[in-house]
Formats: sequence, structure tokens, C-alpha cells
Amino acid sequence: MTENAKLSVKRKLLGEVVSDKMDKTITVKVVRHFKHAKYSKYIHESKKYHAHDAENKAKLGDKVTIIESRPYSKSKKWELMAIK
Repeated sequence: MTENAKLSVKRKLLGEVVSDKMDKTITVKVVRHFKHAKYSKYIHESKKYHAHDAENKAKLGDKVTIIESRPYSKSKKWELMAIK
């Protein structure tokens, strides 16, 4: 098996930390922009994700990149990759 075949494709999302009150967990708000199919207006939709932050580095208001990971709990399936 080649090295390229071993690599898995994991999704990356950019967002803003809206809560850092939990231990080793942050809540990240990700906003997506898309064009409405019928009305051709641009729509902004947001969704919150819980991400694992092992060292509690991210603080409220930070711009962060999160990546898909193994499930840490029922709602935590993302991991902090980088702080912008």
C-alpha cells in the first residue's frame, strides 16, 4: 500500500471561539455563505461545533481552525488544529 492511499481526507473548518468555559473543550461558531437557489441572494448560516482543546490554548474570540477527529464524546467530534 502506498503512502498516499493511507492518508485520509479530513474536513477542516474556520471559525470563532464563542465559549471556552469547559475543560479541554471549546465551542466554535462556523459561518457559511451561499447563494439562495431561487432568489439569488447571499445567505449567511452559522453552526456551532464542540472541539477538543487538550491544552486549553484557545480563548474567547480567537479565530481557529478545527479538523475532524475521532469522537471524544457524544457531541465532541472535532479537534483544535491551529489558532489564527
